Amino acid sequence: MQFLLAFVVLGPLVGAAAALLPAPPGLRGGSPDQAVLRHGVTVTGTILLAAVVLAIGFDHDHPSKMQAATDISWIPALDVRIHLGVDGISLPLLVLTALLTFLCALYSYFNMPAGPSPKAFVALLLVLESGTLATFAVLDLLLFFLAFEMVLIPMYFLIARWGGEARQPAAWKFILYTLLGSVVMLLGLLLIGLKAGTFDMVALATDNGRGLTTSVQVIAVLAIGLGLAVKTPMWPLHTWLPDAHTAAPTVGSVLLAGVLLKMGTYGFVRIVLPVAPDGMKTFAPYLAAFAVVGIIYGSLACLALARSGAGGDLKRLIAYSSVGHMGFVLLGIATMTPTGVNGALFANIAHGLITGLLFFLVGAVKDRYGTADLDTLAGATGAALYGRAPRLGGLLAFAAVASLGLPGLAGFWGEMLALFGAFDPADGLSRPAFLTFMAIGAFGTLLTAAYLLVVVRRVCMGARPQEAQDEQRAEPLADVRAYEFAAWTPLVALTVIAGLWPAVLLGLTDPAVQQLLAGGKS
Repeated sequence: MQFLLAFVVLGPLVGAAAALLPAPPGLRGGSPDQAVLRHGVTVTGTILLAAVVLAIGFDHDHPSKMQAATDISWIPALDVRIHLGVDGISLPLLVLTALLTFLCALYSYFNMPAGPSPKAFVALLLVLESGTLATFAVLDLLLFFLAFEMVLIPMYFLIARWGGEARQPAAWKFILYTLLGSVVMLLGLLLIGLKAGTFDMVALATDNGRGLTTSVQVIAVLAIGLGLAVKTPMWPLHTWLPDAHTAAPTVGSVLLAGVLLKMGTYGFVRIVLPVAPDGMKTFAPYLAAFAVVGIIYGSLACLALARSGAGGDLKRLIAYSSVGHMGFVLLGIATMTPTGVNGALFANIAHGLITGLLFFLVGAVKDRYGTADLDTLAGATGAALYGRAPRLGGLLAFAAVASLGLPGLAGFWGEMLALFGAFDPADGLSRPAFLTFMAIGAFGTLLTAAYLLVVVRRVCMGARPQEAQDEQRAEPLADVRAYEFAAWTPLVALTVIAGLWPAVLLGLTDPAVQQLLAGGKS
């Protein structure tokens, strides 16, 4: 198990180096480009298989225990260690990352985004995967920071070199925002490590802030929280996200929404909550307030983009929807209760599955129509998706109702538990304030349903034209292709399974969350 976790984290780096080498003669296939894309599918598939084996071998009777642990001294003078491990909180995120990266590699094999050499594309994709997996597996504050930063350069180049219009400004905005947030976060991590005498996250969580004064905790939470809030992203630090999503290639948007945003919220749960509980309690009401403002703001922005004549971009709309959905995750964390934090972790996974599927679908729609402009999609053809590509239209409608939190699908449970956590927050937090936040968040679910149903009505529904000249314009589009079916089916299936059987995920996270909030005590 130790070797397996190390392989999952480091394997993509080896694969990235191999992608830059010439392919052996027997493996070149039709062209070098085909060979390197097949290499990407093979490496990410192998990592996914290893992650699944790791999940199967995980001791599900003790999910609060760190398993598959590796602990090697790295910088003795600072007590910095190469410390890896997984528990019920990090294991689902590891598997989600491996799954989405494999699906992106598979999708790119058949539909490579326009841009430079596929060699660089595959290598960057694998470096991005390694950095993300390491973020969820490392148990040392400085290693966490290094892994956290490792993903920035690959994502920058994926946007800047393989993106669409305005890709350069969007890429610069992405990296400047996240780098500035990371610098502030590093100061907070160093403050905790130097004051506590260790950077080991397990030891710090067990100590539960007892070795840190309240003032140190407050300063650390403010610094670390700002860096994590940029990556999440929390309103009003979200402005880089819509531009990045709009410009990114399809697989870049899938990974950005499905995986990278989770790194910020994971940091809140793994570091801020257990290591500096007093500081977190000071800022929890403010975090909850920003979270619910983000829920309402994201929904209103989506409604504005969805209305007729607004010229809204469908990718941009889904990006703004992520601001609202991640608001529910932050609200659950801010409650500092097992119910709220479990809801946040569940919503993390659900958002990765559903929004990853949405970006895949919007990419497919854009490929077919040549645009993601909502007015064009709704009015240029006379016959919308249900009439022209019924399976594609049905999948888009399914993803939309899953995103709005329909009971029985994955999007429902996380938001509901976050609201339940706000109904009865942790001791020391103002219940009237959190009841207000709960009411605002509940209103946000109505706004979410409104804009997603408007999108479905405008993009999927439409009368088939009667006049012959219009019938020619509304000829059928290519429906779901075989490789698209292969890439999207796992996300659809897991969205249904998580919605009908939430205990699979909550059974992993709840014991680990209970122990984390109790300061390492069972």
